[in-house]
Amino acid sequence: MATPDYLQQVIISGRRRNGTGGVSRVGLFQRPSVTSLVWATLDVLTALVAGAIAMRFRAVTPVEVSARHVLTHFGLSSFPLIALYMGWFSFCLIFFARSYGLYAPIQSRSGLHEQRMTFQATLTAGLLLCGALYLGRAEVVSRVVVLLTILFTAILMSVRRAAWRRVVYSRYREGLETRNVLIVGAGRVAHALRNHLESLRHLGFRFKGFVALTEREAESGDADVIGDVRNCLPLARSLFVDEIFFSVPAEKKLVIALVEEARAAGIDVRVVPDLYDGLAWNAPVEYIGQFPTIPLHRRDFQIGAFLMKRMLDMTVSFLGLLAISPLLLGIAAAVYFTSGAPIFYRAQRIGRKGRTFSCFKFRTMVTNADKLREQLAHMNEREGVLFKIAKDPRVTKVGAVLRKYSLDELPQLYNVLRGDMSLVGPRPPMAAEVEQYDLAHLRRLDVLPGITGLWQVEARQDPSFDSYISLDTAYVENWSLWLDLKILARTVGVVFSGTGS
Repeated sequence: MATPDYLQQVIISGRRRNGTGGVSRVGLFQRPSVTSLVWATLDVLTALVAGAIAMRFRAVTPVEVSARHVLTHFGLSSFPLIALYMGWFSFCLIFFARSYGLYAPIQSRSGLHEQRMTFQATLTAGLLLCGALYLGRAEVVSRVVVLLTILFTAILMSVRRAAWRRVVYSRYREGLETRNVLIVGAGRVAHALRNHLESLRHLGFRFKGFVALTEREAESGDADVIGDVRNCLPLARSLFVDEIFFSVPAEKKLVIALVEEARAAGIDVRVVPDLYDGLAWNAPVEYIGQFPTIPLHRRDFQIGAFLMKRMLDMTVSFLGLLAISPLLLGIAAAVYFTSGAPIFYRAQRIGRKGRTFSCFKFRTMVTNADKLREQLAHMNEREGVLFKIAKDPRVTKVGAVLRKYSLDELPQLYNVLRGDMSLVGPRPPMAAEVEQYDLAHLRRLDVLPGITGLWQVEARQDPSFDSYISLDTAYVENWSLWLDLKILARTVGVVFSGTGS
């Protein structure tokens, strides 16, 4: 069977990252991603929990058994040996889980297939554990405990993965963390792929349009053809596209150039291979539903760091709302008794990937403030699309105090708890601002907006729009949990200094 040359070259060019110009190892010997390390850590912890449950279960008698009796049951001297065998079991479990593709994105396999592979990986690792016990003549290790450990590991891993898949599917159906898709080509295969993706909405793919590859497709009159391949990357950035699918063969130079540009922009690229021409021999094939695809480039999504950031957001926002509830009630009373209802200002803001959400703040201006904005446009002290007046006549007396110490933004902790915002990130812009953005400015919408951010602690009083954008872009490109913690620490100083307005 023939091998498409452009696939071969693109895949190889994407793997030349080892500093010597050679091709990096692939498959099992490829450097593990952060996501793989997180899943592997969870599998090891699951195996250890299963082993502890198995030991407890084996040691249980009609009399209540404490942890000390469990240790005595096996003998303290046998625990280094047990730890050695558990380490071997964990290593085998990780090896086969990765071999069976259990650390790949969940879209590449069905739930039933994942459960089958989970049991197969666990049982295979369990067989190797039994073989090691036999060769090592480890009579001190209970065979009942070994069998129970294998069984409980399989059950716990299956339950954990099923629960995670259900959570992910639920978020996809709500429109959260979805992956926007452009399809290059507008022929029969492209339309079939589009229909297939839309029939599997629980997988999180959202079709954004076709990109014409030929003049005939561009002039076809299809309303879903939104551009041609020459402006594919600008279209992808403006629509917050995460993946580009090639549904038809294209010129080698065109595909390579597009993949390199997409890599720089952080956009994944796949092709739907022509089954009659065959596939590149070393190309990993992943199925999206029933469609085979070859990923030419994929970002390493830092799921571990992302989950830690989300846990930090949820924990701090929940505890914060509980701790400051008396303060919130006091501010609400002050707003109501000085300027009447409504107490909260509910504004539509643009969040991650252009998603609109309701942002909550304590009302600090008169009720018709939005209508008066046009009349005050000549007093604007900021540049570009920003709007700010130091002594804004629309601000109430209580509102001036709230804005000075940023107390008006406390209700946004509720937005953080809901997942619309994060504690740290770029400020959520209005739709009118986003409409005036250049293509490069949309980079700041790649992450969740935040209550505080790099701009707030570095250049809050700087009227320059370029400074505003550059700091937000720098945050997006250099994000880390440590950076978030530093920004949160500096925010405390900014709030108490009263530099808000």
